[in-house]
Amino acid sequence: MTGTVFILLILFGIKHFIADFVLQYEYMLREKGTYGAEGGIHHSAIHAALTLLILVFFANSANDIIVLALADGVIHYHVDWAKQQLNRGLTTADRMFWVWMGADQGLHYLTYIGIIYGVAYTKIMRIQRYMRQCRYLRRTNYAING
Repeated sequence: MTGTVFILLILFGIKHFIADFVLQYEYMLREKGTYGAEGGIHHSAIHAALTLLILVFFANSANDIIVLALADGVIHYHVDWAKQQLNRGLTTADRMFWVWMGADQGLHYLTYIGIIYGVAYTKIMRIQRYMRQCRYLRRTNYAING
């Protein structure tokens, strides 16, 4: 399980770089501060799609994959929108611009930790359910044959 968590942390770091820096175009940057504008929605959809792609290889069910990917997209959208609101009128020369940028990036990484927890938790719950079923089958088999 620890190896899986480590791999997921690396994959989400790479995913974040690709979605936030490589695949974020000028219109996305420009429109992220306007609630409901296409640029912010497209940017967040890229995040959700890349999260879905990662989770296909690690999550337990299609439902988990869809819910966690959508959650990433929705959370990413709102964190970026809030940062844009807080950064209004600031430039890269302003200290608070960088404070809000750091808060934005930190919240994105906390989202990834939450997603990874969701994947790990559902795996643990599945293992525990399996182990309970095995114990039940052993007890009932023992009672029948014992």
